Amino acid sequence: MQYIQQILFVAIAFAAIYLFSKKAVEIKRNIFLGHEEDLNTNSALGWKNVLLLSFGQKKMFKNPLVAVMHFFVYAGFIIINIEILEIILDGVLGTHRIFAAPLGELYVWLINAFEILAFSVLVFCAVFLIRRNIIKLKRFASKDLNGWPRSDANYILITEIILMSLFLKMNACDTLLQARGFGHYAEHITGNFTISSFLHPILQNFSSETLVASERICWWLHILGIFAFANYLPYSKHLHIILAFPNAYFARTEPQGKMENMPEIQKEVLYSIQSELAPTGDAAAPVKKFGAKDVFDLSWKNLLDAYSCTECGRCTAACPANITGKLLSPRSIMMKTRDRLEEVGRNINSNKTFTEDNKTLLRDYISEEELRACTTCNACVEECPVSISPLDIIIQLRRYLIMEESSAPQEWNSTFSNMENNFAPWKFSPDERDKWAEEMINVE
Repeated sequence: MQYIQQILFVAIAFAAIYLFSKKAVEIKRNIFLGHEEDLNTNSALGWKNVLLLSFGQKKMFKNPLVAVMHFFVYAGFIIINIEILEIILDGVLGTHRIFAAPLGELYVWLINAFEILAFSVLVFCAVFLIRRNIIKLKRFASKDLNGWPRSDANYILITEIILMSLFLKMNACDTLLQARGFGHYAEHITGNFTISSFLHPILQNFSSETLVASERICWWLHILGIFAFANYLPYSKHLHIILAFPNAYFARTEPQGKMENMPEIQKEVLYSIQSELAPTGDAAAPVKKFGAKDVFDLSWKNLLDAYSCTECGRCTAACPANITGKLLSPRSIMMKTRDRLEEVGRNINSNKTFTEDNKTLLRDYISEEELRACTTCNACVEECPVSISPLDIIIQLRRYLIMEESSAPQEWNSTFSNMENNFAPWKFSPDERDKWAEEMINVE
């Protein structure tokens, strides 16, 4: 019977690893559909960002109470799952608490620490469920989250509560069986653990056989839940649990207000001023497409940003355009970019290569009205806890509208025309630009 359980466990583990790996490869492929982008190569700065922004949740601490709760849920869940290593080895080798004897008192200390973290995760996930579904904070009640995104967040929180409850009950049954000297549970006497011991009064009247069955059920459900959770992550906004780390490592290091200029446009301005520098004949390079119309035109970092979005809505809550009732929502920009990228990925899966589907990110997913509402103030970039930039995607889509389609409001076109003809937003020739100063002198 023990060998059957080991074989079953190994089969389930391999299936879970295979499915996760397959989806991970698809996501990596989708991200690298974007074009190259030169990013930070300073590894020291990259690892500092990983430590402070991803694991340390630095930008969350603008609201200390929420930050502490989120830190315990995020870091606690990661740290607790170190214990999965023991469960996996026990499942493969047919052992029970394989690390208990070698680690001795350290093992007891670790499990106690895991239990405290598990209880914190359980409590704070319940608080987050209340914030989302009972208090209904404005950024969680937004129409951006209608449908699957709202359910997705709730499913994850409920799953974490269940997994932590199973972990605590498993330990409670185990330590009771140790105290009774029952079967192989008596081989490793750890003593009671900090949190699970509070469940003893509820469980102590059950027979040893019932406790064994309960402990085994909790053990199996806990590890199966972990495998299921891992394979659910790639389809969920909680993929940021994994991608927040590389996203922070490759975070842009330029000042947030700095925009990436287009060298081709800079050259055109230079040639208009110094026409003798303009190339002629074969020396004139073909003009590339300006801006972005679809996900293929964005950089791989833009696409990594889209997959890393936590859908927390802090960007939208800080957006002045959204606050004043405009259609723009930076969170929605990232979600729609990810949705389009996933659709492109499914297209490639079905056809081996991308087959034209007569859809684009611009207009089919993100409207012109959304793009034109942006003031490029960088509030969304400043607020994002995982250092993504909705603004960069907005700018690239808007550049395509203006420079490829000449699609802009009349007020913008007048400004562009003045800049092209007069080298300034105003309708004055360069020769008359300082005339106002002469008039001021005459008035005096």
